[in-house]
Amino acid sequence: MPPAPSGRASACRIRARSLAPGLAVVAAGVAVALWVGSLQSVLGPLVVALVLGILLGNSGRYTPALRPGVTTGTKKLLRAGVVLLGLQLALPDIVALGLPVLGLIVACVALSYVLTLHLGLRLGLTRAGATLMAAGFSICGASAIAGLQGVVDADDDETAGAVAMVTLYGSLMIAVLPLLGGLLGLGEDRFGLWAGLAVHEVAQVVAVAGTAGAAALAVATVVKLGRVLMLAPVAAVASLGERRRAAARSGSGPQAGSADGPVGGGSPKGTAGTVPRGGSRPPVVPLFVLGFLALVAVRSLGILPDAVLDGGRTLTTVLLAAGMFGLGAGIDVRRLARTGGRFAVVGALSTALLAGGSLLGVLLLA
Repeated sequence: MPPAPSGRASACRIRARSLAPGLAVVAAGVAVALWVGSLQSVLGPLVVALVLGILLGNSGRYTPALRPGVTTGTKKLLRAGVVLLGLQLALPDIVALGLPVLGLIVACVALSYVLTLHLGLRLGLTRAGATLMAAGFSICGASAIAGLQGVVDADDDETAGAVAMVTLYGSLMIAVLPLLGGLLGLGEDRFGLWAGLAVHEVAQVVAVAGTAGAAALAVATVVKLGRVLMLAPVAAVASLGERRRAAARSGSGPQAGSADGPVGGGSPKGTAGTVPRGGSRPPVVPLFVLGFLALVAVRSLGILPDAVLDGGRTLTTVLLAAGMFGLGAGIDVRRLARTGGRFAVVGALSTALLAGGSLLGVLLLA
């Protein structure tokens, strides 16, 4: 009988060979997503990677030989990307906005999150789906959705629905907000503040604010990063909520037809937040949140050279795009189409509420 180390080495080689074809496809998909994302500002690399994954998963070319490499580590890649997102946030820049603006950021994120969650539940989304919509629309689009997906145990179709709506309505804002800003006569600073508060994705914020000038772009970018920072407390609160619901069900098991159960196209895995028999509760604070905050703290010290920050930004995009590609490959387009209408209605209402509420805040703040 061969020694244990040799056996482990042989198993690793076999595992590597089984993953190689799928990993090669993921690498190609990420490369295409980065290239397409660099050509325009409407669809970011994460969305392009998700779409490419969906195309692969719903084609006849998604063979069993590809599946292990494509899907392995999807959630870990998404979490790692969210952790590295912390390197883009410097607390001194955000604090420099001043207490009134910081208060407005917190108010807009909190109200948008709560109202979108409520609307989603009322309109028939599962709690997991409604939570992803609330996080994506109120915080930072696809990155927030990627961070919350595992916390609330959302299925791939719910994740895809939320990302699709963030992309759709954020893209519409690129056309609508500059027009409204001109009609309202907003100056660069106020328009930049509104764009940072109201637009969903960071790339979309840049596209919107850039139409008004450099001053608007500078304000909008920092305000948007202030919203990104809210990912940590929101994820912690969502995790605590899942923990409480899991504890409430642990004695009797998931109840059919409960308020948090699947509603028309919900997760086949069961109710979001339930703990499988013999499983464990979600952590009080997810580990990726602590990692995200740790890197925010490191960035805020000002000790990292620009080359490291640039490399971290690129690696963040690569990790999130790879995770999104794997996520997309597991999505059933026909099932997604059946539930997409409700996501679209929630997205439209959430976008209108956030845009209107933040504009009111900007006008009152001036």
